[in-house]
Amino acid sequence: MSATPGSHVPRPHKPKPFEPADFEPFAGGSDPARVSEAAHLAAQALVHRGRKSDDPAVTKRLVKLADQQGLEAIAELWAQSPARSLPGALWRLYALRAATQQDPERISIFFRAGQDTAQVSHVVAGVADPPGADELKTMADAILSGAFDGDFDVALERSAAFCRVVALGQSRVADERERADGAHGDRLTRNAAQLIKTAEDLEHAAASWRRNELD
Repeated sequence: MSATPGSHVPRPHKPKPFEPADFEPFAGGSDPARVSEAAHLAAQALVHRGRKSDDPAVTKRLVKLADQQGLEAIAELWAQSPARSLPGALWRLYALRAATQQDPERISIFFRAGQDTAQVSHVVAGVADPPGADELKTMADAILSGAFDGDFDVALERSAAFCRVVALGQSRVADERERADGAHGDRLTRNAAQLIKTAEDLEHAAASWRRNELD
């Protein structure tokens, strides 16, 4: 169907790119209580549906949910949820995967810069060696898949470990670039601090899941 001359054809919606630590809140509605309830119900339904199914196609669709719906659609429901809650943890898993898929080469640079020092976190994250762009993308998919077809707490801990390695790499790169570009170095340092906080939130969520207290 073609448009008539002068008519307005809306362009396809393009989700906003996300940095690994860029979890900006989105407007979620005029009634915070109802939004919070909807966020928790949606997260519970998604996780339970994935974990009850043994169909790999279902897991694949859940992993690619943000690709199909747009990360902003998920953000509108989950981004304002407490970090240490089920919807908050799911939001961080999806956002971290999206950031890795969008710029795997840059994130792989940070990961390589941090992996030798954060050796335990490197092992827990489970990235194949050498950790290039393709390996990081594969890892991001595997972690989110594990939230639905594996142990949810393990998926959270792997994601936390990934955050810690990248954060350490960002800190090291920031130190190297501080003299040449102080503003860039400061930005990397702030991002690293945010990623460490994200790692702590994911680790707390994993512990709560094991106690059946994550909701």
